[in-house]
Formats: sequence, C-alpha cells, structure tokens
Amino acid sequence: MLKATHILILFLLVLFASCESTPKKIDKEIDKDYILITEDGISVEKFDSTHVDQNRFTKNNTTFKEGTIFTYDFEHITSTNDTLFFTWDEAVEDWKFAWKFVPIDSIDKNTINKVSITVKAGLEPMIQHIPDYNQTIIQYSYLTQNGIAPFNGASGVIENEANIWMHPPRNKYFRILELNPFPYIKAPYKVGNLWDWTLVIGDGWGDDRWKVWEGQIENQYNYKITDKRKIKTALGKIDCFVIESTAKSRIGETKLTSYFNSEYGFVKLNYINIDGSRTNLKLIQHLGKENDQ
Repeated sequence: MLKATHILILFLLVLFASCESTPKKIDKEIDKDYILITEDGISVEKFDSTHVDQNRFTKNNTTFKEGTIFTYDFEHITSTNDTLFFTWDEAVEDWKFAWKFVPIDSIDKNTINKVSITVKAGLEPMIQHIPDYNQTIIQYSYLTQNGIAPFNGASGVIENEANIWMHPPRNKYFRILELNPFPYIKAPYKVGNLWDWTLVIGDGWGDDRWKVWEGQIENQYNYKITDKRKIKTALGKIDCFVIESTAKSRIGETKLTSYFNSEYGFVKLNYINIDGSRTNLKLIQHLGKENDQ
C-alpha cells in the first residue's frame, strides 16, 4: 500500500499547491486497539474494521502529536560549495518546475528559506483518494523570511512503537529529496541497530537541475544508528540518535544523516543529493498544540 500511496502523493502535492533519548515505552498492561503489520518493510498500525475514528493513526503518537509544528531553516549547497535558496519562477507554466535558484545575496520577500511541518487532525485529504490510508497527516509549509507560506503540501508520517518513518518535503526545489533516504528510525533505539528498505520511483521526479532518467528506478536503502550525542540547536543542546543512511539505484547514490530526538523529532537532516549537492535542514522552533513550548 505504501508504494501506491507514494505514487498518489505526487498528485496530492500538486493539488495542494499546493538524540540520547529513549522512546517512550508502551504500557504492556494497556490493551492496544491495533496490531502492527509490515508493509514494504515498514511497521504500520492495523485496526479492526469497526474502528473508523479518523484520528486513530495519530492519537498514540508521542513525537508527531496533533497540532505540533516543527520549523526548520534550510540551505542548498552546490557541489562547488555555493549556498542557494529558491523562489517562484512565473515564466514556467508547469507548477512543479516553476521555481529557480537564487544566491544568498539575492534573497527577497519571495524567497523560500524555511519549511515547517504541522501535524494535522484526521485523515483528510488523503482518505478521499485512498480509503485505507494509514498515516498521520502532516502539512509542509514553505516560508519566506516574513513567515508567509506561498504554497503548502500534504504528506504523511508513520509513528508507532516499532518505527517512525516520514515523507520529506517534496514540493518544487524539495523534489530533489525524493531520491534520498527518507527520515526513518527503527526500534530498538540503540547504537548498532541497522535495517533496510526499498522504494520504486518514477521518472516524473526527474529534473534537469539534478538528474533525469527514463522509466522506474528502485532505491535500495540502508540505515544504521551510529551514535548518540548531544548537539547544539536553536532550542539548546539536545540529545540525539545519529542515523546514517544511503540510497542506491541504477542512476546513482544519495545519503542522509539524520539526528533524532523522541520529543523534538528529526532535529537535523543533512542530505547528499544525486548531483553531489547538499540540502541541510535544522530545527529552529518546536511548538505544541497550544503553542506553549
């Protein structure tokens, strides 16, 4: 189901133009109202057919709680070590390609330099197109320096006691991240744990600015928790698990080093892209449902 979901996400994105921390333990004395099953290598919750609460995939989350907002600074660093951002390109008709790089000294009111994740309630809009959708809904907002979001994108995250797996931002410039390992941590949360995953990706994700290909490719992902360390962030020093991951296919290799904390989620995401460029995201704000954190 994840593969079918993944393909449909592309349509929905256009439609919407749109660390040392221990995971909280499940109380064994409390009966869960779901079982865990494996879909394409990822553990997901499966509920009885009579359980139709649209918040059923979110209510037990301890990291991606409903209403939580994670805001990140980001930067694109070219293979020649130049720092770039991006802005609208109204001269291009195709919405997904209607953006262009701008250098750091050309940032203006239309330049995107932050991205936020908001955890949404319910299963809309995904359930309209996928009746058995089984992920927590998240909204990606792409922000200018004034905090305005010219466009948003809907996506999903899977969180349970076995793993946390998340779609990265994938609108406009961020489509480049489709070829990288997705943010993903799997229990037990301890140094040395390793796992793998695969995903088929269509050529619709190609772009002349990084890579084009014909037909489908299959990314083979490998993940390993390599360290646990305290890192400096805008929120102070945070204990994180470090996850090193790679993705390999017939068109090349990409990488992701992610830093995970059970309260703050993926605190840093450092990508090495298919063209040798880098995308870095750093958490700068974390707000709970009542915006009191």
